[in-house]
Amino acid sequence: MVSGAELSPDRALANSPPSGAKSSLWEGPGMNILLLGGGGREHALAWKLAQSRLLEGGSKLFAAPGNPGIAEHATCFDMDTTDHELVIAFCEQERIGLVVIGPEGPLVDGLADSLRAEGIAVFGPSRAAAQLEGSKGFTKDLCRRHGIPTAAYVRAASAAEALAALDGFAAPYVLKADGLAAGKGVVIAPDRAAAEAAIGDIFAGAFGAAGASLVIEEFMDGEEVSVFALADGPTVLPFGTAQDHKRVGDRDTGPNTGGMGAYSPAAVLTADLHAQVLRRIIVPTIEAMVAEGAPYSGVLYAGIMLTAQGPRLVEYNCRFGDPEAQVLMMRLDGDLGEYLLACAENRLAAMPPARFSRDAALTVVVAARGYPGTPERGGAIGGIAAAEATGAKVFHAGTGFDETGALVATGGRVLAVTATGASVAEAQARAYRAVDALDFPTGFCRRDIGWREVARAEGGAG
Repeated sequence: MVSGAELSPDRALANSPPSGAKSSLWEGPGMNILLLGGGGREHALAWKLAQSRLLEGGSKLFAAPGNPGIAEHATCFDMDTTDHELVIAFCEQERIGLVVIGPEGPLVDGLADSLRAEGIAVFGPSRAAAQLEGSKGFTKDLCRRHGIPTAAYVRAASAAEALAALDGFAAPYVLKADGLAAGKGVVIAPDRAAAEAAIGDIFAGAFGAAGASLVIEEFMDGEEVSVFALADGPTVLPFGTAQDHKRVGDRDTGPNTGGMGAYSPAAVLTADLHAQVLRRIIVPTIEAMVAEGAPYSGVLYAGIMLTAQGPRLVEYNCRFGDPEAQVLMMRLDGDLGEYLLACAENRLAAMPPARFSRDAALTVVVAARGYPGTPERGGAIGGIAAAEATGAKVFHAGTGFDETGALVATGGRVLAVTATGASVAEAQARAYRAVDALDFPTGFCRRDIGWREVARAEGGAG
């Protein structure tokens, strides 16, 4: 278990292995791997998994549904992941040794449980454990029971309850749809009138079924960071840090999105603060899940607010972030497949620390015009080779081919242009140089990803 020792954010270790532990513990034959998902996160995972020793000896990486970028590293095919029997049959047919579930939907739906019941190794939590993301109310209640620092809150099952609960809070009001809303189920209302209007919209179906119930939270003032850890029950192994940019506009203006860019590491999270997050938030959560009969296995992604009172939990996700996965995979020095397999097989305690490059990584999301509302689909995309010729990596998120075979936009967030550098400022400059090499007339992006860290490095306020 993680100790209270002060550890650097990207080099902390749980259940310390013997000194001199090998950098690689995989000694078996290669195995076929199935990656589920088709977004930018999954492209980053596929790119890194394709470098794994687990795929040696002619083993294959499959992806469903994948996307044109993932197809460069894996055999892609369509498969209904809500049909658990179909996924199991495919795994048996193709002798899949490890299933990696990328998005949250199949996890909340219990796909990992179905696979484990058939003896198939899977990276991702059970349905019960995935409630940490699937229900914000579940997580808030868990934090209350176990003394995990987070914002004060009230749960509301109707608009009338929510309107009455506003009396216990001050502006700005934080309103969260309880269920999954693709990263967009949060409204920060500046005043009472806006909060009341948002409550009406949410219970009228603005976020679909995710808004059938609501969590109203105390507003937390501070800077938010993303902290990642692998867990396989009682063992926690830290797995990097990042800072996401949720608002659609520069300087964090406009509505929330699924993420318009990110950088790693989050230097504002000092070694001491990172140790506090592990000791007071992440480890107690993992211990609580074990105690409550829902041990967590997979990656736990904690959104942390750095407040004047110390780090406090914003929310949990039960999968790698998007676009945080892109910057983490660019910096990971090691075999991703080995870590994911060790997690699936409850062997994390024997794994060496996860090592990350000292370089920074920064990713800029290029979205389709209209996002986060109704995105304009079908826009032609060119210049990817030119962008990558600058040294950046372009991860595909919402892309596909039209009837002529041309690459086009098929979703809201379309590309994640990712670069590294000795500093965040250098990575930022390289990423935007690559963005400017793209030919995507119906796309747009923020021009200030990493602005807080760049300002701090330049001596500004940040």
